[in-house]
Parts: sequence; C-alpha cells; structure tokens
Amino acid sequence: MGCFTFVKVMMILFNLFIFLAGGALLGVGIWVSVDGTSFVRVIGPVSSQAMQFVNIGYFCIVIGAILVLLGFLGCCGAQKESKCLLILFFAIVLIIFIAEIAAAVVALVYSSFAESLLRAWVTPILRDDYGRQKDATGIWNTTMSELKCCGFTNYTDFSDSYYFNNNNKTYPPFCCNATICTETAAIQSQIQGCFRQLFDILKENANIVGGIAAGICVLEIAAMAVSMYLYCKIDGKSRV
Repeated sequence: MGCFTFVKVMMILFNLFIFLAGGALLGVGIWVSVDGTSFVRVIGPVSSQAMQFVNIGYFCIVIGAILVLLGFLGCCGAQKESKCLLILFFAIVLIIFIAEIAAAVVALVYSSFAESLLRAWVTPILRDDYGRQKDATGIWNTTMSELKCCGFTNYTDFSDSYYFNNNNKTYPPFCCNATICTETAAIQSQIQGCFRQLFDILKENANIVGGIAAGICVLEIAAMAVSMYLYCKIDGKSRV
C-alpha cells in the first residue's frame, strides 16, 4: 500500500467517524428539542441541570450539523478524489481554526473587552427577563446555584429589575447569605459575580483547558495537512 493510498484510507475512516458522531449528536439535539422530558428520564437528574445551564438541544444540533458537513466533505472528497470537496473541507476547517484562535486571543489578551461585550448582552436579560421568562430564569438559577455567584458582575445587576420590582424590592436568594435578600444583606454577603467566578475556575483549570484546546488545534492542523496533501497528489496524478 502506497503512502497516498494509506493517507486516503485514513482520511476516509477518520471523517466517517466524524460524520457518524455528528449524526448521533444531531439526533440527540433534535430529540432534546422535541422531547426533552424523555431525554431527562433516560440520562438522569444531572442532565436537567445541564439543560438549564445551556440550551443543549440547539447546541447539539449546531455542532452536529457542522460535524456532519465536515465528515461528508472529507470522506467523499478522499473517496472520490475530488479536489473541489477537499479544498472546501480545508477551507471550513481553516475558518473554524482561525475563529478559535481569534476567540482565544480576545478572551486572554482582551479579557476586559470580552467582559464588556458579555455584560452588554447579559445585563438586559437579568434586568428584563429574569423572573419573567422561564428559560432565562432557569438558566441563571442553575448558573448561580452551581457557581455560588450572583448576577454577571454582582447583585447590582438586579437593581430596579423586573425581579426586584416584583419581589418587594429584594434580590434573588443566591445574592445573599440571609433568608431575605435586601440590599443591605447583599452588600454584607459580598457574593461574587458569575463572570469573575467562572474566570477564576478557568484559571484554576488552565492546564486542562489548554490541553484540550491544544489537542483540538493539533487535530485541525492534521486534518488540513492531510486534505492539502491529497489535493496536491490528486493534482499531480491528473497531469500524468
């Protein structure tokens, strides 16, 4: 078996696995979106908290669809020796790779800028939707309960909010160590905001997060290198 044939077979098998994994993830996402109750019964009580923290159905659908597309392009491109499909596969992986690098740079180097963007997006949700919208309330209740935090920055995110005005001028119980969470109790409790709490957790587990990120980047670089190798070899074969 020549080098070209070996790389081609590995490319097909790898992308077939990606395609099947993406299809399974897509199926789970559709299942959760259509019938989340049965999904919780099968997976268990922990999943109900995860489903509140992240809209896992839509998340799985998006990631699954991307994996299915990549698996299809890589598998068919290698099998049919299609330069068009291979270069399209390369381009999509490259775009994802650049987006990940850009996000990492913004998160690490411009963390204050990223915090400002997130605050501008999250603050209106806490002010207008918390306590009124079931999904938003459930997500934030789970987040604040699991991370032991209050709001995005601190309790002031809920000042003059829908929840505050409709609960006798009190704050969510997560913002206080007292039974009734008044402004005085919130100030004395000094509960940290969820962004800072999450940032501290990420710093504590920087090695794990960095290792996973590095592993993903290596796989993406390898996928691009293999697809470009096949592309160039197919180009050479077509001249012969």
